[in-house]
Amino acid sequence: MNNRGRRGALRWTASAAVIGAIVGITGCQQTTTRATAEAGPSGTDAITNMAGGRTGGACVFVKPDGAQKFGHVGWGFRIAGTGQWVYGAVENPTNKLYTPPGGDIGAWHAQGTYDRMLSEMSRDAHYPGKSKQPYSRYRCTDSATYDVAAARAMIRKVEARGFLVGVDPRTGQLTSRDCLDATYDVLKAYRTKGLTKADKLSVPNVWVELLWGWSDQKLTPR
Repeated sequence: MNNRGRRGALRWTASAAVIGAIVGITGCQQTTTRATAEAGPSGTDAITNMAGGRTGGACVFVKPDGAQKFGHVGWGFRIAGTGQWVYGAVENPTNKLYTPPGGDIGAWHAQGTYDRMLSEMSRDAHYPGKSKQPYSRYRCTDSATYDVAAARAMIRKVEARGFLVGVDPRTGQLTSRDCLDATYDVLKAYRTKGLTKADKLSVPNVWVELLWGWSDQKLTPR
C-alpha cells in the first residue's frame, strides 16, 4: 500500500475512534496504563543536528498513555540560526472536556536549548501539578520553511482560547480545541514542512503515526 493509501486507512481509524474518544476521553489527560499506537513508527530513527542549524525544525512530544490511551502531545520549534527552541503544550490538568476561554487549561511554553527542551519535556518540568507520566516519545524534522513570529502569535491564541472536546456550547458544533489542536496550530503557523493535517477531533496517537519522514525516538528522564 502506498503512503496515500496508508494515510487514508489511518485517517479512517482516527474517524472511527472519534465516537469512542468523545465518550471515553477526559481531555488530553494522563493515565498510568501504558499504551501503544495502532501502527508502528513510520519515520527514520533519527534526524541529526537538531540542536542548531540555519533552517527551521520542529518536534512533537508524545505521551502515548495520555487521555485514556488516545494520547497526548506537545510541541517544539527551532528559532532558525540560533541554538534556541520554543516548546510547550496544553496539559488540561482539570481533565474537563470543556473549559471556556480564559480558564485553566494548563497551557505553558518555554524557551531554551535543544537539550534543555528534551530534559524538561522528559521530566514534565512545566506541568501544572503532579505529573503521573512524562513525555516518553518524540518525533522531529528539519523544515526549510519557518515563521517564528507567526508561531509565537499562535501560542498566545491557543493559550487563551480554552479547551474543548465535544459540542461547542456557543455554536452547537462537534469540534475540538485540545492538546493536538494546539500542537498542530502552532506548528502549522510555524510553516513546518511535512506537517500532516490534523482534523478536528483527531486521535493524537493516530496522528503521530502520520508524520512521515520525521525522526522517532524514545524520551527518557534526563
